[in-house]
Amino acid sequence: MKPHDRINHLQRKLGEQDLAGALIFYSRDVFYYTGTAQPSYLVILPDDYRLFIRSGYDFAKNDVFIEKEKVVEERRLDNIFNKISGDLGKGRRIGTELDVLTVEQLGPFKKAFRDYDFVNISPVILEQRKTKDPGEIEKIRKACEAIHRGHEAVLAALKEGITELELAAAVENAHRLAGHEGIFFIRQPDFFMSRGPISSGENLFKTSGVVYTITGVGLSPSVPAGPSRRRLSRGDLVMVDIPVIVEGYHADQTRTYCLGKATEGAMSMYVDLRTIADHLIAGMKPGMKCSDIYRMAVEKASALGREGQFQSFGGGKRSRLIGHGIGLELNEPPIPSEYDKSPVENGYVIALDMHMLDESAGVVKLEDMILIREDGNEILTKSDRGLFEV
Repeated sequence: MKPHDRINHLQRKLGEQDLAGALIFYSRDVFYYTGTAQPSYLVILPDDYRLFIRSGYDFAKNDVFIEKEKVVEERRLDNIFNKISGDLGKGRRIGTELDVLTVEQLGPFKKAFRDYDFVNISPVILEQRKTKDPGEIEKIRKACEAIHRGHEAVLAALKEGITELELAAAVENAHRLAGHEGIFFIRQPDFFMSRGPISSGENLFKTSGVVYTITGVGLSPSVPAGPSRRRLSRGDLVMVDIPVIVEGYHADQTRTYCLGKATEGAMSMYVDLRTIADHLIAGMKPGMKCSDIYRMAVEKASALGREGQFQSFGGGKRSRLIGHGIGLELNEPPIPSEYDKSPVENGYVIALDMHMLDESAGVVKLEDMILIREDGNEILTKSDRGLFEV
């Protein structure tokens, strides 16, 4: 889908949903449909659309790939309603992103758009965003190149005595110099994390509730995920899972390292983890349900005798998901898991995110981004996929 076709697609969906229009304000969605992330209201009408810039108009008019005559400087919702009310479709429902709109923010929406009800249009937008067009894939490739520079920084910086924090700083510096925009987006209110999970040694067994993966313990209870000031010792396993965003699109990759020679138990566990990942990469097909992909992983782990370690957090706790969609947000639909019955389709990008935990052997993790294709899936992440002994 070409960028200028995105709004046309959403207009068709408005008709299917019997909506009079849509009022879109969330920066990632505005960026997807228009090319700018300046604070805006994008109004989608049955036969028209207009982008009202709340601030940063001079930037926005140069950013957009939509017709510039559709871009207007206006921040007042009541003025916006007066300008578009005659063009709204039939019915009294307007779509907006209720999943990221607070109750306090909804008040002015209702006041300005009197006599209209607001309904959640985010599922429609996220469904459209699942399929990545060639331009989006190209930006994701750039992000994968940037995250690879972080992997190279680990290989250069990893040494006995370095702290998790110092290692993370080296990775983050390499990412930034490669074009990382220094932030990531997750469509969840009050989400917080460091720049990304990183953990080593005994910290690998300490999983915070902040992110449903191997997290690291962080620097304080204020942000209990990410690197700590723990110093690495010979024989430590190290997990680095720090994402990037380049030109609006994310890359997410995890690699496992060992400071020195990995134990036979850790290496064997990692080999089996990669076998599971390779099995999924070869076996995922357009039309396959996310829950079926999850089942494939569990069955392969069981066949390898790893059902106890696969996706385990210890203490009987286990992850029931093995990855996530990725694009304009770090985590977005679809979610390969026990619970998601939706299919993956041609052009989806899935981050396969899996680990194994064994109290005696340690923790190993592998994450790669996979482009789903009818003629064979492609691994987009660029770093070698072994367990690295440094």
